[in-house]
Amino acid sequence: MNALVLASASPRRIELLAQLGVRPDEVLAAAIDETPRPREQARTLALRLSIAKAEEVRRQRPQAAILAADTVVAVGRRLLPKALDRASAQACLELLSGQRHRVIGGIALIAPDGRVATRIVTSVVRFKRLTPAEIASYLDSGEWHGKAGGYAIQGRAAAFIPWISGSYSNVVGLALAETSALLAGSGYPWQ
Repeated sequence: MNALVLASASPRRIELLAQLGVRPDEVLAAAIDETPRPREQARTLALRLSIAKAEEVRRQRPQAAILAADTVVAVGRRLLPKALDRASAQACLELLSGQRHRVIGGIALIAPDGRVATRIVTSVVRFKRLTPAEIASYLDSGEWHGKAGGYAIQGRAAAFIPWISGSYSNVVGLALAETSALLAGSGYPWQ
């Protein structure tokens, strides 16, 4: 069996794959431009970025199976960034407060023979109304850094989320049911 390369340096995705018993042979982060195109919708962006990550890593490991994913958080048509500073995280949390939002996960798998299989997964998450003290405390935790939408559902932000519809693992960073189906469809012996 060919090697499986995860085109992501996300510790969350590595941990999620481990839940399936999948240990990538190699982890290579793809250096791509993740800037949304003008008027690009969340589903299109998540799928485009996951494919672009897989293709970038495939150029480095052409004989391997390449698994890539991307997560996009959207409130209506507004795309939220990956929070890289406190101000952007605060803006995300203030927007999410008391609202429902969508978490869209794009997954791409390029088989060693070049076949590309993809999935798009949408989860809906509702945040309770956050107080300024709750936002400040969460920002002080630093847990938001690098997270799409400025929060991590598997951490302290779980206290903000009374309701979710869809895949929990998608909100964490990789929809496991869909990923396992892609791996099985490609012949990867993950079970």
